[in-house]
Order: sequence, then structure tokens, then C-alpha cells
Amino acid sequence: MAVVPLQYRFDGPRHAPVVLLLPALGTKWSIWEPQMPELTREARVLRVNHRGHGESPAPEGAYTIAELGGDVLALLDRCEVDRCAVVGVGLGGMTATWLAAREPERVSRLALLSTAAQLPPAARWQRLAALARSSGTVSVVSEYTRSWFTPGFADQRPDIVSRLADELEEVGATGYAGCCDAVATVDQRALLARVRAPTMVVSAVHDPETPPGYGQRIAAGIPGARFETVAGAAHLVNIERADRVNELLVEHLGI
Repeated sequence: MAVVPLQYRFDGPRHAPVVLLLPALGTKWSIWEPQMPELTREARVLRVNHRGHGESPAPEGAYTIAELGGDVLALLDRCEVDRCAVVGVGLGGMTATWLAAREPERVSRLALLSTAAQLPPAARWQRLAALARSSGTVSVVSEYTRSWFTPGFADQRPDIVSRLADELEEVGATGYAGCCDAVATVDQRALLARVRAPTMVVSAVHDPETPPGYGQRIAAGIPGARFETVAGAAHLVNIERADRVNELLVEHLGI
């Protein structure tokens, strides 16, 4: 499959070191807003939207993590970014892992949030893909967003929950389903040992999608990786516990 020209944007000082942020499945670059004030003080932040998300094109058919990673590599080449730190959450974390293993000289530091090297059962992701293709992304919102936040946060900040649900509904069915297929088939366990960048793996204590055991296994497979858990959050830990995640990122990225 051909490379897709991803929608992207830069923020922060023009000549500062680049930090690439990769979002979760069904979300756009807006999920990183809680990190922007901290990261843009000393870094040039590059945000992207995966295939079919935002204004990024969505080819028909199933995608793979390698194809999503290839899109990002092509973007880095186009933007003349030879080396950068990479932060990913969920699907973005899988893509970030592929980048760091495939092109280790291009990734200076790596932070993986709420992600997994493999995420069974594949049948669940195949079912979500089929449902989106037949009935649109509106048909998956209720089920898919259930893991994003703890009930307490959802009650306190219904505005955030509603906004992200609306953004998911705007994601094209083709792009969402193709990315679900990528998650269904991913198995990066053999890639982990090839990651050379200093790595931090962060898991949320109350994440039902990728509970801490998944993060522990990633950290165990990457040489020298650091593992952190964050209390009081579910899958989108960078939003629900932005305070703690920002502390961890600033420390790990050295900015």
C-alpha cells in the first residue's frame, strides 16, 4: 500500500528539538492539548493525525502498524526531521514502537503510554472494524469510548468526554476500521529488543483496555526501559492525569 500524506502541525520554538506526538485510535491530535503548554516551552512539537483521522486520507482496506509507521517516516522525511523524540498513546504507542525498532537512529527518546505489544482478542477489533464499515463510527462510540476515562472523571468532565466522542464520530469509517485491523494483527513482541532509545513506559492503574501488565511486558522487553504506573486514570491517561504525565514526560524527555 502506498504511503499516505498525513495531516500534521508544528508548535513551539522553530529551532528547538522536535518531539513527535502520536494519538490513540479514534482520536485526533487534539488529545495532546493538555501536554502542549509544558512541551512547547523547550521543544518543537509535531502532531499528526493517523489515516482517516482529521484530514489525513483513508485508503480502502485493512492497515498494518508498519504502514502507519511508514506514513510517519515519510512525513519526517518531508519535514526534514532527521531525529526526534517520540511519544505515543494506544495505537500511537504501537506506531512509535515500530518507528524506534525500525529506524533506531532517528528516535532519540521514546515514551509509550497506555499501549501494548499485542492486544488480543483479535476478534474484538475485527468486530469493531466490521461494525464501523457497515454502520459508521457512530455505531462504535458507546462501546469503544468506555475505556477512555474512569467513571469519576467522566462525571466531573462531561465536556471533555462529549468532545472526544464527537471527534470519534467525525472519523471516517474506512480509516477507523483500517486502524482497528492494524490493532487486530499487531504483534511487536519480537521488535522490543531492537529498540535502542531510552524508553519510558506508562500504564494507568484503571485502564481496562491496556492494563499495567501490558506495559510491564513492554518495559521488560526493551533494554533498560523504565516503567511507571499512574493512579486515578483509565486509557487516555495523558488527559485524565495530565499533571502526572506531564511531569513524567518533561523529566524523561529532558525539556
